[in-house]
Amino acid sequence: MSTSPTGQANPVTPATTVPAPVAPPDDAEVLVRATGVSKRFASYSRRATSLKERLVKREQTEAADFWALQGIDLQVRRGETVGLMGPNGSGKSTLLKVLSGILRPTAGEVQVTGRVASLLELGAGFDGELTGRENIYLNASLLGISRAETDRLFDEIVEFSELGEFIEFPVKHYSSGMYVRLGFAVAVHIDPDILIIDEVLAVGDAAFQQKCLTRIADFQKAGKTILFVSHSSSLVEELCTRAVLLSHGHVLFDGRPGESTTRLNALLGIDRLESEKDGLVTIASMDVRDPSSGESLETFACGASVEVHAEIEWHQPLAAGADLSLHLTAPGIPDPVVVIEPDWTPVPREQLDAGRTTIRWVVEALPDLPGDYSLVLAVFSQEILVGHGRIGGIRLEGATARTVPGRLVYGEPGARPSATS
Repeated sequence: MSTSPTGQANPVTPATTVPAPVAPPDDAEVLVRATGVSKRFASYSRRATSLKERLVKREQTEAADFWALQGIDLQVRRGETVGLMGPNGSGKSTLLKVLSGILRPTAGEVQVTGRVASLLELGAGFDGELTGRENIYLNASLLGISRAETDRLFDEIVEFSELGEFIEFPVKHYSSGMYVRLGFAVAVHIDPDILIIDEVLAVGDAAFQQKCLTRIADFQKAGKTILFVSHSSSLVEELCTRAVLLSHGHVLFDGRPGESTTRLNALLGIDRLESEKDGLVTIASMDVRDPSSGESLETFACGASVEVHAEIEWHQPLAAGADLSLHLTAPGIPDPVVVIEPDWTPVPREQLDAGRTTIRWVVEALPDLPGDYSLVLAVFSQEILVGHGRIGGIRLEGATARTVPGRLVYGEPGARPSATS
């Protein structure tokens, strides 16, 4: 972690403290296999509204086919965490429902090996008239868990959900956050081989979201298979070993999460920048360019010189001043792994008063550390983070072999080093 001029540790961009996921070996068992999967729905522009109309005016009911999925081929191995990305209406949720067995494909075949626990639409699988307690037993039975086993797990499920006395209330009175708490608690306590999660984790408070992410990390360590939909590119990059990009029911890309994010942003016509919009400071734009051509870069070579161009909007005067920090972060590591000089750079007062600042940060050489990173421009005032911009999917490639100091010792552990070193 970098330090301020006072010697204190700088705050860093908030991040989940989930360890970086590790991809399974190529020969790992395939638990989910979709071959040529398509799903068709009927879309009615005009339809009968009564039984009489259905019988008498049957020919006036007009329907058109809508293909939510078309020719999907997908394999997910044991131990993989796969994120489904894509614009609204691209088929992400429909694919999860087909893979979890809730919907039957119109064409194609789905093969799933192992116990599946799914957390899809809010309230799915719950009976609103039953209490939370009764719904735990209902859900567990639908997933093939015996009553005796549910009895053993019940207290752990309630404790994880943090519902307390509300477990005895009918779930029709639950808030959306309470639905998520109960559904996730049941799903993760039945020891599934495959955990399927839709965007529902976006609901609820930050503390419970972090609790869910920690449990997902535990599942990853245990070699479980996870599929989930998220509109958060940073979350997909942090949690997933792989990402699948969908558009109009087709697979556009299947591979590295950072590249999937880049392709999604290009599809949506937006840049890769993630920044808070309602804080004291906003990073209005930010990109990495080639110093020679001035063109934006999509690939990054270890040792290459680059320039980071950014525009900063100051929404308040910040009488105490502001400092800038540019650094690289890695998935699962909350602190910066590479700090780019000059670190903790004061912003001139005239720039703060101008309301908008344009900067060009020259990076003489990208570090010789191959891997996936995020580039973060952070703005501090009195050592408090007041704004930041983040570009994910920075993959450093082309590292050179390095020699590091070492020493060879013969003999028993603890013996004095020999003359060979």
